[in-house]
Amino acid sequence: MPEQPVHFAPMARYIQTAYKRVEETTGIKFGEDFLWHVFHPDETDWFPDSTKPAIAMCIFKELYPEKAIFFASDLQYALNFEGRDLTDDEAYRHLLHKWNIEVEDFYTRLNSEEYKEKAYYEFALVKQLQVTGFPAVLMQVTDSKFYLLASGFTDYDTLKRRIEKVLEELSTEAK
Repeated sequence: MPEQPVHFAPMARYIQTAYKRVEETTGIKFGEDFLWHVFHPDETDWFPDSTKPAIAMCIFKELYPEKAIFFASDLQYALNFEGRDLTDDEAYRHLLHKWNIEVEDFYTRLNSEEYKEKAYYEFALVKQLQVTGFPAVLMQVTDSKFYLLASGFTDYDTLKRRIEKVLEELSTEAK
């Protein structure tokens, strides 16, 4: 089960010094709306909590499992560029039309115990897999076997080589 949300201010103070390094390393830019919260830590009303975005991901993975990475990207953009508070139900509304998700059904699921339990299961799985940072990329090859392909920023070419190496290893094992 996730920890109790805490005010954004301590994280904001860290991000004030780290975000430029992230931008330089990745080429991705943080949005002004997000940075307002970063540079106004005493004024922001954010209490970040991963529960609601995790529930939204569970819903999306059920609807479009092959496109989950794109929805995850949309959530990251909504937070880190558009400055949307992902603990607010309304932060998701703009994505529902884009993904052709029925609004009432989505919000029913978003606030249901069933989907909260699915999200908590995934939190427990991540903890069991000893994932401690973000971003992380794991490749599941069986019900119980995972490969950690990336922990922290990893460029595309490196990630691609790691995936190819795992696939090569698996094909060798299968022979």
